[in-house]
Amino acid sequence: MKKIGILGGVGWASTVDYYRAIAQGAGQYFAERGHGSPLPVPPMTIESVTQAKTRALRGVAGDEGSWAGFDAVFRDALLTLERAGCDFGIIASNTPHARLHAIRQGVSMPILSIFDATARVTATTGASKALILGTTVTMQATDYADQLAQEGITANNRLPSDEIAEMQAMIDSDFYGGASAAARDRLLAYCNRHAEPGTAILLACTELPLAFPDHLDDPVFEADGHLFVNPSAAHVAAALKEALEG
Repeated sequence: MKKIGILGGVGWASTVDYYRAIAQGAGQYFAERGHGSPLPVPPMTIESVTQAKTRALRGVAGDEGSWAGFDAVFRDALLTLERAGCDFGIIASNTPHARLHAIRQGVSMPILSIFDATARVTATTGASKALILGTTVTMQATDYADQLAQEGITANNRLPSDEIAEMQAMIDSDFYGGASAAARDRLLAYCNRHAEPGTAILLACTELPLAFPDHLDDPVFEADGHLFVNPSAAHVAAALKEALEG
């Protein structure tokens, strides 16, 4: 098995869920192949950054230089994982992936992109439209839209600035550290306003899937009349494939 490097801390709840999902997914993989207990789990190292620090270091869209401090924190964390002997890395957060082109500079080990894994999974739904929900950085960037376009899917990530701000506020107030029933209701109300029938809704902040605890490991699922794509679960599946079969 390959050793996985997990860059976490953005935020801690989703980092915990990444570790759990990888461990349980590996256990299921080996149990299905007749392996006895204790079931193997890939070796993993977690390097956790401080979310309050990285949030303060966010730059301005279109101004590459303004992101230098943000990029450096994540690059240093990946280099720490590389020195720990990890064969590849994953960032357990959507937001930093918008800066992956800069963050990975100088890092030798492969980094699995959440954009690639999610686009492949979204294509399996047959949806032609997607709604991307996440932090301000994720919703303002075009990375998901560009990747989905290669699969023939049109993404609506150009919502008005006040609507994007509402989603960021929702993540900060209702989803940091978990998700309550009220958080789920608020998220669903947002989806009802912006998602046409048949739209694949990307829960593109690793905390958002916590609103659907029965589907944390499902890359695609239906709930409350909507079709959802869970990028975190798609990312974990890609990491398991690389670690166990790559």
